[in-house]
Amino acid sequence: MRASERAYQSLRQDIIDGHLPPGAVLGEVEQSERLGLSRTPLREAIGRLVAEGLAEPSTGRGVVVTKVSLAEAGLLFDLRTALEGLAARRAAEHADPELFEDLASRFEAATAPLGSGADPTQYYALTEELDAAVDDTCANPYLAQNLRGLRVHLTRLRRFSRKDPARLAASATEHAAIAHALAARNPELAAATTTMHLQHALAHLQSHQAEAPTDQRPGTRPGHDAHHDTVTT
Repeated sequence: MRASERAYQSLRQDIIDGHLPPGAVLGEVEQSERLGLSRTPLREAIGRLVAEGLAEPSTGRGVVVTKVSLAEAGLLFDLRTALEGLAARRAAEHADPELFEDLASRFEAATAPLGSGADPTQYYALTEELDAAVDDTCANPYLAQNLRGLRVHLTRLRRFSRKDPARLAASATEHAAIAHALAARNPELAAATTTMHLQHALAHLQSHQAEAPTDQRPGTRPGHDAHHDTVTT
C-alpha cells in the first residue's frame, strides 16, 4: 500500500471512530510522526479527506476535522434513501441467492442477543458486509462509490444517540428482510424494505435531536460516555 493511501485510510478511520474528533487539527508534523511517514504523502492524504468532506481548512489553524450535526441527518438520509433504494433494485436483479440468504440468517441470529444488550460491534460489521455485497452486486460502480462516501458521514452521526437494544434488534430484523428480498431477486421488495429501514433509522436518530444541540460535538457532553452513543443506519 502506498504511503499516502495508508495515511488516508488511517486518518479516515480515526475520524469515523471519533479518535480524531470534530475540530481536531490535522497537523502535518504531529500526524507524520504518529503515522511514521513523510509530510508529502500526508498532505496528499489530507487533501483526499478535504475532498471527501471529512476535513476542511480553518483560518489560523490549518486543516481540521469537520463538525457533524444532527441538523444534517434529514438531508443525508434523503440522499441515502434514494441511492440505497436504487442500489437495492439493481442488486436484486443480479443477486446471488445463497450469499444473501446467508446474510439474512446471520442477521436473524443476531436479533435476540442485540435485544438483550449484547455489544453491537460485530453487528455493525455485519451491516457493512451487507452494504459491501449490495455495492458489489448492483453493477454500477459510480452508484457504489457515492454510497460509500455518504455512509461515512452517517456513521459519524451514531455518536449522538444512546445505545438502544430494542432498536438494534429491530434494525437486525429489518436488515434480514432486506437480505431476504435480495435473495429472492425481488427489486421492488428490496427497495421497499431498504426504504423502511432507513426511515426507522432516521426517526430513531432524530428522537435524540432535542438532547444534543446541533453544534454539539459527539461525546463531549458533561458526564457523558461517548462509547454508549450508537444508532443503527
